[in-house]
Amino acid sequence: MEQSTTVIQIRPGTEGHLKQLTDIYNHYVTTTPITFDIEPLTVEDRRQWLADHPATGRHRLLVAEEAGAVLGYATSSPLRPKRAYETSVETSVYLAPEHTGRGLGGLLYRALFEALATEDVHRAYAGITQPNEASTRLHERFGFRPAGVHHEVGRKFGTYWDVAWMEKPLRHP
Repeated sequence: MEQSTTVIQIRPGTEGHLKQLTDIYNHYVTTTPITFDIEPLTVEDRRQWLADHPATGRHRLLVAEEAGAVLGYATSSPLRPKRAYETSVETSVYLAPEHTGRGLGGLLYRALFEALATEDVHRAYAGITQPNEASTRLHERFGFRPAGVHHEVGRKFGTYWDVAWMEKPLRHP
């Protein structure tokens, strides 16, 4: 009996991934407090977000893909819009709900931080809506440490949510 195996590929996100990326994100918008977006986004809403994450530079979008299906993605995005913040990024990982628990978050973060190692990025931050033990453990594995908590900073599903901030120093090229 012949076994079929597929390879998970990590690569920059492209226009061809946008529909699947939007679907993954909208799952978290509509069913969890993990993101504070309240209404689902359209592919058109996400087009500028995709353009803001090129294949090179500080702000990246990497996808985990298997047999043409996007399993999840990781990003590094501007922390704040003011120029003095430009060497700091906010990172995040979103996985298709049927692909959690497979180690994909770690694969994506490993690739993201390898890519950022060649960029002028001083520090990475992650905001984690509480409680979220899986995300906290993932970030701790990658060297993030607690940086503070914004208490009841967002309201979603009729509840106020805390966001724990974590930070990770990055080495300059």
